[in-house]
Amino acid sequence: MKRARGISLTELIVILVVLSVVAMLGFKLVNPYLQYYAIQRTFKTMSVDPELKAAPRASVIAAWSRYAAIDNMDPISGDDILVTREGERMELSASYAVKVPLFANISLLLDFNPTSATH
Repeated sequence: MKRARGISLTELIVILVVLSVVAMLGFKLVNPYLQYYAIQRTFKTMSVDPELKAAPRASVIAAWSRYAAIDNMDPISGDDILVTREGERMELSASYAVKVPLFANISLLLDFNPTSATH
C-alpha cells in the first residue's frame, strides 16, 4: 500500500495559529514603525533646510509642529526634540517609547531614537 502524503488537520491548525499570531503582531507594529520612519525622515529634511540651520530653537520647534500636523506624528512633541549645532551642521534627535497593546494584559514596549544624523 502507498502511504498518504500531505499535512494532517492538526498540523494545518497549528500552522494557521502560528501564521495568525505573526500577522497580528505585524499589523500592530506597522503603525509605530511607520511613524518612526516619518519622524526620522522629517528630522533629516529639517536638518538640511537652509532657513532652519541658523534659526533659534523656537523656530525649529515651530517648523516641527507644522510637519507633525501634516504627517500626523503624535508620539513626540516639540519639547522632546533635542537640537544640537556644530558649526554649520544642525542635528535633531529625540527619544520616545510606544506601548502597543496586544491582547488582554499583554503589551509590547518599543523604544525609538530617531535622529537626523547619518550613520
